[in-house]
Amino acid sequence: MLNWELLEAQLAELPLYTYHAIDPAVLEFSPRVRWICQHECPMYGKSWACPPGVGTVEQCRARCRRYEKCLMISTITEVSDIADTVESLATRPAHERVTNQVRDLMRAQGVEPYVLSTEACAICPRCAILDGQSCRFPDKMHPCVESHGINLLPLLEGLGLAFQYGENVVTWFSLLFYSDT
Repeated sequence: MLNWELLEAQLAELPLYTYHAIDPAVLEFSPRVRWICQHECPMYGKSWACPPGVGTVEQCRARCRRYEKCLMISTITEVSDIADTVESLATRPAHERVTNQVRDLMRAQGVEPYVLSTEACAICPRCAILDGQSCRFPDKMHPCVESHGINLLPLLEGLGLAFQYGENVVTWFSLLFYSDT
């Protein structure tokens, strides 16, 4: 069983902007979010962390709702020009490291979270999905939040949080689903 007080003390030591315990039932799953993946993302069909490799939106919803609880974490990073995609995306690995640290803190307490994070997986130079093979590192790969059709904006509004924290601030989110039983 997760010791929330211990986890909170550990989270306070990490470079998180915010974190919140949420009920997975409040998350909005929308095929519209998946549509954006399919029609606007160059990684569609090229990674196990992206659709269609993650399954349908309905399958993703069912997978996430099998868990009793969810921890949403967020990091922010200031960049010189938010319109500079290369500079903005260069801040992603730091968020992924923090996400892995939180995952490891939960694992240390005997809780195995299902982690959704940012964008496509970048562990392998070439994803095994392109060769019709299973993921080589399923315990390290985190599908992206959007791949599951999750619309974070209603959640953030419900928590009183802004999505954009400033003109040149990159905001990253991860969701760690878990059960205490």
